[in-house]
Amino acid sequence: MLPILAVTSGDPAGSGPEITVKTLSHREIYDLCRPLVIGDCCVLENALKTTGLTGTLKIRKVTDPAEAAYEYGVIDVLDAGKIELEKLEIGKISAYAGEAAFTYVVTAIDLAMKGKVDGTITNAISKEAINLAGHHYSGHTEIYADYTGTKKYCMMLALNDFRVTHVSTHVSLAEACRRVKKDRVLEVIELSDDACRRLGIAHPKVAVAGLNPHCGEHGMFGTEEIEEITPAIEAARAKGIDAIGPCAPDTVFSQAAGGWYDIVVCMYHDQGHIPTKVQGFVYDRKKQAWNAVAGVNITLGTPIVRVSVDHGTAYDHAGKGDANELSLMNSIEYGAKLAGNR
Repeated sequence: MLPILAVTSGDPAGSGPEITVKTLSHREIYDLCRPLVIGDCCVLENALKTTGLTGTLKIRKVTDPAEAAYEYGVIDVLDAGKIELEKLEIGKISAYAGEAAFTYVVTAIDLAMKGKVDGTITNAISKEAINLAGHHYSGHTEIYADYTGTKKYCMMLALNDFRVTHVSTHVSLAEACRRVKKDRVLEVIELSDDACRRLGIAHPKVAVAGLNPHCGEHGMFGTEEIEEITPAIEAARAKGIDAIGPCAPDTVFSQAAGGWYDIVVCMYHDQGHIPTKVQGFVYDRKKQAWNAVAGVNITLGTPIVRVSVDHGTAYDHAGKGDANELSLMNSIEYGAKLAGNR
C-alpha cells in the first residue's frame, strides 16, 4: 500500500495551485504515493486552464481521504470551501488568500494527527498573508510545531544527498547569534542524526558549522565556537553520534557536496539556505528562465511527516502557467520515503 500524502495547494493567489496540477500530471507520482490535494476545487480548476491541462486531468471533490480513488488522471481534492474565484486576486498578497492557505495547512496537520494520511506535503504560503489573516506565525515550521504540540524541532533543507539543518531560522541575524547555545545546538545535532537514520543512512556523519569566520580563530573573531558549539559536539559524541566540527562555514558545504558528510548543522537561516539554493536554483541566462527550482524543506521533530517546496509563492509567475514543479516533485519523493520508513 502506497502512503497517502496530503498535498496543500499553497497560497491560492500564488503559483502553488499551478505547480500542484503540473506535478500530478506526471504519472510516476502515482507510483510513489496516493496524493490527496487540500485546497479549493475552483482554484485548482482554474489552474488546469492556466497550465493547459484541462483536457489531461480532472478535479474530483472528496470530503474524506477514504473517498478518494487515487488514480492518475483525476486529482482528488479535499475542498476547503474558502475561495470564490471572482474574489481572488491572482498574484497579490491578501488576507483572503492567507486565510485559505492557513486553513489548508491546519487541515493537513489534523488529518495526519488522526492517522487519516501518512504524511503531508506543503506548497508555499505567504507569511505576510497569513499574518494579515490574523495567524501570527513566521512559517510552516512554527505552525506544525504549535499544532502538533512539539517543543523540540528544526528545519532541514535537502537536495538529493545534500542536507542542512538550522539552529535558528526566521529571526534577525543579531537574534540568531544570541540563539547559538549549547543545548539548542545539541538538540539540532540529535534531530539531524535521527533524520539521516530515518532516510536509511546507518552511520550518519553530522558536520557542525561554526558561527564566526574561521570558526572564531581560537577566540579572535568570537567565542561561540569555544563556549557553545564545541561543548554541544562533545555531548553529541558522548551519545554515540558522529558529530564533526566546528567546521569552517566557508568550506564545509563544498565538503558536504563532495560526500564528506551526510548533513550539516547550520547556525542560522541563510548559512544553510544559500548553499542549498545555489545548487538547486538554476537560471538559464540565454533563455531568461529557470531550468530548475529544486530542493525540499522538511520539519524534523514533529510526530507527523512534513515536507515542503524550497521556494516561495512566486506571485510574479502566478496565472502564467510557467511555474516550475520540480521542487514539489522532490518533496513528494522525500515525503513518500519518510512516510514509508516511519
